[in-house]
Amino acid sequence: MSETVHLDRRHLLRGAAGGALGLAAAGAAGVALPSTAEAATAGLIPPTGRWPLWKQADRKGLVFGSSIATWQLDKTYRRLHAREAGLLFTEDDLLWYQLKPGPDEPLNFGPGDQIIDFAERNDQLVIAAHLAWDEGFGEGWSEDDLWGLGRDEAKKLLYGVIRREVKHFRGRADGWIVANEVTDPEEADRHGFRKNVPWYQTIGPSYIAKSFHIAKEHDPRALRIINEFGFETVNEWGDRPEPRRRAYLKAIDRLLDIGAPVQAVGIQGHLLADGFHRKFDERGYRAFLREIADRGLPILVTELDVLDEGLRKAPKVRDRKVADVYRHYLDVTLDERAVKAVIAFGLTDRYTWLDEDQPREDGAHRRPLAFDRQLRPKPAYRAISNAFRHAPVRKRLWKPKKGR
Repeated sequence: MSETVHLDRRHLLRGAAGGALGLAAAGAAGVALPSTAEAATAGLIPPTGRWPLWKQADRKGLVFGSSIATWQLDKTYRRLHAREAGLLFTEDDLLWYQLKPGPDEPLNFGPGDQIIDFAERNDQLVIAAHLAWDEGFGEGWSEDDLWGLGRDEAKKLLYGVIRREVKHFRGRADGWIVANEVTDPEEADRHGFRKNVPWYQTIGPSYIAKSFHIAKEHDPRALRIINEFGFETVNEWGDRPEPRRRAYLKAIDRLLDIGAPVQAVGIQGHLLADGFHRKFDERGYRAFLREIADRGLPILVTELDVLDEGLRKAPKVRDRKVADVYRHYLDVTLDERAVKAVIAFGLTDRYTWLDEDQPREDGAHRRPLAFDRQLRPKPAYRAISNAFRHAPVRKRLWKPKKGR
C-alpha cells in the first residue's frame, strides 16, 4: 500500500497551504503582494458603482456569500470580502490538514476560530465546511492511517472529530456542510453512495447519516447540508451530468428514507467556460432543481467559479466569455425559487484554487471570479449583479446579519 494519500479533486495539501500562509503573513506584515502593490499600499479597494452584492441578492430573498481562508486575509481583500459577502464559507480552515494535521495530533481550532471571528466582526452568516469528506487531509496522513483502520477505530476517529468540532463551534455556524462529495453514479452502491472513500470502506455507508445525526445533536439550529459537484455539463474528469444528478437524488432519497436529518442541498457551481452554452442542458437542469425542490429541500449554489480553460489568453476576451457563463448559468438557476443562496468560491482572482490545481499551459493566471487580482470588478461581477436584479423574489432562508 502506498505511503501517501491520493487526493484526486481539489487537493489541499499542507505544504501548499504553508506557502499560502507565508504569502498571507507577508501581506499582514505590510509587504505588498505581487501585482497589487498600489492597492495594498493605499489600503483602498476599487468601488463598483453598485450596492454590495449581498444587498443586491437580499432584495430578492437570496443570500450572497463567498469562501475565504485565514491565509487570504491580506489588508485589502479582507475589506472587499467584508463589503460584498453576506455569508462566509470556510474554505480550508476546518479541513483536517488544519484541524487535525496528523493521526497523533490534537485538534487545532485556532484557524477555524480566526476565520469565524472575522465573519462575526463583519456581521456575516457562516457555513462551516466540511464534516465528512475524503479529502483535505494533507501530508500528515498516509493511506494506511485512513484505509487501514478497523471499523471501530474509524468510527472513533471520524465521529470523535465531528462531535468535538461541532460542539466547539456550536451557535457560531449558520450551516454545516455535513457530507461533501459522497455520491457517484459509477463507483457507488445501489443507493448512489461512493464506495471509494476510506470512511465507506472502514465504516460502511452509515457514516453519512451518522454524521448528520451528530451535527443535529450538538448544533441543532445550524442548517445541515449535503454538497456535491458535476451537474451542469460534462466536467474535466469526463463525468456526464445526468447520471450524477440521478445518483445524487437517489442518495438524498435514501438519507431521507432512513431518517437522516438532511435539511438542504448544496450544488457546487464549478463551471467550465469552454463550450458551456452548447453543452448546458437548460431543460434538464431546471428539472433537476425542481426535483430537489419537490422534496422540500432548499438549494444552495456553493463554490461558484468558472474555469477559463480553452479560452484565449487575452484578459478582455476571457473576462467577457467567463461573464457570459455566469449570466447563462444564473439566469437559469435563479428562476428556481428553491435556490436560496449563491456562494462564490472566492471573490478575487488573486486567490483561486484553479491557479494551483489547474494552471494554464500559457502561464497566464486564471480569471474565474468576480474581481481581478487588483480587486477591480470584472464583467463577471456585472453578470452576477444583473442576475440578482432579474431574479424572481423568493422567501428567505436566512435573514442577513448585515444591516441589522
